[in-house]
Amino acid sequence: MKKVLLVEDEAGLILTLTDRLQNENFEVTNAADGETGLALALSQKFDLIILDVMLPKKNGLDVCRDLRQKNVSTPILMLTAKGETIDKVLGLKLGADDYLTKPFEVMELLARIEALLRRSKNTFENSADKFTFGSVEINFKRAEVTKNNDPVELSAMEFKVLQYFIENRGKVITRDELLDEVWGYDAMPTTRTVDVHIAWLRQKLENNPRYPHHIQTVHGLGYKFVE
Repeated sequence: MKKVLLVEDEAGLILTLTDRLQNENFEVTNAADGETGLALALSQKFDLIILDVMLPKKNGLDVCRDLRQKNVSTPILMLTAKGETIDKVLGLKLGADDYLTKPFEVMELLARIEALLRRSKNTFENSADKFTFGSVEINFKRAEVTKNNDPVELSAMEFKVLQYFIENRGKVITRDELLDEVWGYDAMPTTRTVDVHIAWLRQKLENNPRYPHHIQTVHGLGYKFVE
């Protein structure tokens, strides 16, 4: 039975989601504020965290940031208010794996959960422990990246995109393929999200981000990683 931490303060939504998730054979733990949610996520092992942005005591963005800083790699699905684009962007940048805008259909939530669990299952199991290109070294088992021996902070999604590039180095990868294989579904987010994550990776890893050597654009097709 998969364990889900639901961090949400809206009583009606808590009841609805808890009942539905339990009917789908998930074990659900609830937290009604950010501080409690953070404490639970740090003290217990969960397969997925559903995290609202607007929470009492500590907002969801801060909770997400703190979890990633403490190397908690549990997939995080953030719930954002309608039209709050900045929350979506910040959530992804801070390490969230996906987001869903309220109000939403429970069936869509379940599809997102299934995709996240599928993508996170043994994420690094089939990868070599380490990989090096240029002055960058990646430790897949520890989810750590260094450049010139200095730590590089990557969000969870940035790390997953980088890993997918390395696993498929030399191959042209379309934006739609990245959305499907890394995010786990092809409806949301948009291809623009892919471009933003690529830009962040280039800024952090390339010696000259304006003229990238390793993460190359293949015009009209997508991207390609070369050593």
